[in-house]
Amino acid sequence: MILAGGGVISANASEELRRLAEMLPAAVVTTLMGKGAIPEDHPLCLGMGGMHGHYPANKALAECDVLLAVGTRFSDRLTGWKLEQFAPDAKIIHIDIDAAEINKNIQVHIPIVGDAKKALSGIIANLERKLRQTKGTKPRTEWERRVKEMHSVCESCMKDAKRDEMLSARMIKEIGKILDADTIVTTEVGQCQMFAAHFYIVRKARTFISSGGLGTMGFGFPAAIGAKVAAPERKVVDIAGDGSFLMTCQDLATCVENDIQVVVCIFDNRYLGMVRQWQELFFDKKYAHTHLGVTPDFVKLGEAFGCYAERVERPEDLKEAFKNAFDSGKTAILDLIVGKEDKVLPMIPPGGGLTEMIGVERCRGI
Repeated sequence: MILAGGGVISANASEELRRLAEMLPAAVVTTLMGKGAIPEDHPLCLGMGGMHGHYPANKALAECDVLLAVGTRFSDRLTGWKLEQFAPDAKIIHIDIDAAEINKNIQVHIPIVGDAKKALSGIIANLERKLRQTKGTKPRTEWERRVKEMHSVCESCMKDAKRDEMLSARMIKEIGKILDADTIVTTEVGQCQMFAAHFYIVRKARTFISSGGLGTMGFGFPAAIGAKVAAPERKVVDIAGDGSFLMTCQDLATCVENDIQVVVCIFDNRYLGMVRQWQELFFDKKYAHTHLGVTPDFVKLGEAFGCYAERVERPEDLKEAFKNAFDSGKTAILDLIVGKEDKVLPMIPPGGGLTEMIGVERCRGI
């Protein structure tokens, strides 16, 4: 199988990645920074792996016998804390432009130092020559059947959530239905980021921009501003948490004064949600310094800056709210009221490995 990291996107190697996956054929799992390297609705894509990744993606990483990793640094957010559970039976091939990343976190069998686009192109050329020699015949394999099975489970997990499931996940899924493939989505950091990474389907490279290893709170809004200035003809949406947005919300003035029309979707639960989730799950609900109180009223805050602002309490109201926001011709805030105890699941718990995810009940049986 193939593990695609942010280096694939940096090298503009998405087309080569797709061609290689289809030629082999091989399942593709991405890192957070590699999200969108292959269309996430592609039948060979199992989605994002790692700490908050898809359960089938992590199962595939744990079961594969050969892993081609491209443009990834094997961070602990991908591998989990127990490295012995990461592709334990696999021969690992690692392509990266930075030699310092080879054997830094994961010991590999075949290192390839080079540009991802050039390396993948070379592999494709050699495979094409071999396929011509064998008249292009490829035997069906048990692994192919297994990948299809896991992909089916992954699709099942990603279907519309029932009304009694997490409101945040339902909001993200509805946003995914509304936005077109060319819309640039940025994220803040925390639960909003991981809900977007897990449930938002990216169909084109460079349309999902998120803070990676630094985990920078407040990143999404200025990233959205930069994306809109760089591509003014594109729609740009920031998936924000209330705690993260409050760290850079003063740049609403920058947007209004310079007519930079982005839409900020604030997932409003009045908590630093990811920290609260950890306190609930791993610290016996000993909550400390995570509740944000009731200040501010985000609709009034947006209006005070001269933005269009609207509060949304039901996922089914998002379509009209987005239309209003885009039609307003202004910087816009959509204040999405979500569950205070929503949790991003599944996840690898502290100290755990890829095969020890919690919250995977819907994906059991694979």
